[in-house]
Amino acid sequence: MTERSVVHSTFVIERLYPAAPSKVFFALSNPDAKRRWFADPDNPRPNRHEMDFRIGGKEVNAGGPKDGPIHVYTATYQDIVQDQRIVYSYDMLFGATRISVSLATIELFAEGTGTRLALTEQGAFLDGHDTSETREHGTGVLLDLLGAFLASNS
Repeated sequence: MTERSVVHSTFVIERLYPAAPSKVFFALSNPDAKRRWFADPDNPRPNRHEMDFRIGGKEVNAGGPKDGPIHVYTATYQDIVQDQRIVYSYDMLFGATRISVSLATIELFAEGTGTRLALTEQGAFLDGHDTSETREHGTGVLLDLLGAFLASNS
């Protein structure tokens, strides 16, 4: 019998972007824009990205290394406030194995001519397949990619 476990964790990541909240919100909510930055730069396998940005809508992002299992991110949007807040729940699978289930909140705050983004994630990391530290690092990388996208499109 396989040993089962769950580790609960919360982390907060903040970034300051030199773009208005409306532009940051657009990059997070527009399927074409998000497809351009929301990807793992270390895994060149083509991604599948589907996005229905509305309360109750789903987002799926699948990809991974060319010689390994696919990572699948499936999110449901729980709350959306234009240019201010996005709340979503999601699970992550590595191949057929569910590795985590999370609730995440992105808040956008106007700061000078830019935006302070605060992302809070509350995760349940399952059976030792993933850790909060690994997820926090990966999420930070994605937020840095968002920053690069915003800088190149300003």
